[in-house]
Amino acid sequence: MECIKEEKNYTNTSDVEEKFFRCTKSDKYKRDIIPNNIIELEKTNQVVELQTILRDRETTNSDFVFHADRLMRLVIEEGLNCLSYKEVIVKTPTGRYYKGLDFKKGNCAISLCRSGECMETAMRQCCRSMRIGTILISEKEQKVLYSSFPPDIQNRQVLLCSSILGTCDTVIKALKLLIQCGVKESNIVLISVFSTAKALVEIVKEFSHIRIITSDIGYVPFNFAQKYFGTD
Repeated sequence: MECIKEEKNYTNTSDVEEKFFRCTKSDKYKRDIIPNNIIELEKTNQVVELQTILRDRETTNSDFVFHADRLMRLVIEEGLNCLSYKEVIVKTPTGRYYKGLDFKKGNCAISLCRSGECMETAMRQCCRSMRIGTILISEKEQKVLYSSFPPDIQNRQVLLCSSILGTCDTVIKALKLLIQCGVKESNIVLISVFSTAKALVEIVKEFSHIRIITSDIGYVPFNFAQKYFGTD
């Protein structure tokens, strides 16, 4: 699944949002109405099974964490496809040479507390050496309470992690902070597990050059982080 495609022009955001909601309601939304900078995981049996387990009220905490980590790894792996690579040649144990790829240096992940904190384990399982920063924003006042970034974040590609995109205010505040710190919009990849159509439309309307990866567009389980940390 390619991350960078020919851009579609969505000048009337309300029309896109209306189509999102109409198609989501029928659970048969068409992918051609989704802007190209939003990527939803393919609805394979594995993905749907994981989503089902995470939505089931009878799922125990230990099972929830196990399957949530699996689904988050799938979303993160898709997000890694959006980062820059370079060609390398390595020598195999048999003495042959193999032409492959390697990450370009300068990537980092930013966890949007508390929703993004539950994605840190999966992120480290996918990228052991990637630096992880933090943003804490109060939901009521929409005020940045704390942030910790790599000092050269303006030169990095950033994976912004928020497991749930139910509303967009906090995420938009975080995106504005990253841009104020010098991060290019095109260098930001927003990673989420569950997203509402409304939040996606509002984010894309304000930040048209970021890319968004999610496993599902529709109803979101707002207790996701609480369930993951066992505080529900």
